[in-house]
Order: sequence, then structure tokens, then C-alpha cells
Amino acid sequence: MAKPVVDGLERALAPQGVEVIRLSVASRVGATLAGRYGVRGIPTLILFDGAGDPVLIQVGRLKKDSVLQMVTRLLKVS
Repeated sequence: MAKPVVDGLERALAPQGVEVIRLSVASRVGATLAGRYGVRGIPTLILFDGAGDPVLIQVGRLKKDSVLQMVTRLLKVS
């Protein structure tokens, strides 16, 4: 049931210019990236900073508030 949380994140972050990208581990690109970042469970949310480095990884139940807090911190730094 991650879709409603991710939908909410997408709506909340769009005005700030933050892009939400959804990938399926069943796709070739999704499987490649899942291997690269060590994804072991579904759903997994990975938040990247402006340099492309992962700064937050959530597996299982997604926590919208912690994602929004991290994005706010990243936007203040950049």
C-alpha cells in the first residue's frame, strides 16, 4: 500500500521542483538499480541528494513525514 503515500509525496513535493520517479523491480532498469542499491524488500523508497547520492532509504511501510523533513533539509543546503 505504498502508492497512496508516494502519491501524497509527489503532490507535496512537485511545487518545490522535486521529482518522484517510480520504478518496478520487474523492469530491466528497475532490476539493475535495485541491484546497485541493494534493494532487498518491496516497497523501497530511496531519496537522493543533488549529487545523486542516496541520503535516505526506507524499506517496507513508508514514512511520509521523514521523507518530507529530509527533502526540506536538502533544499536548504542547496
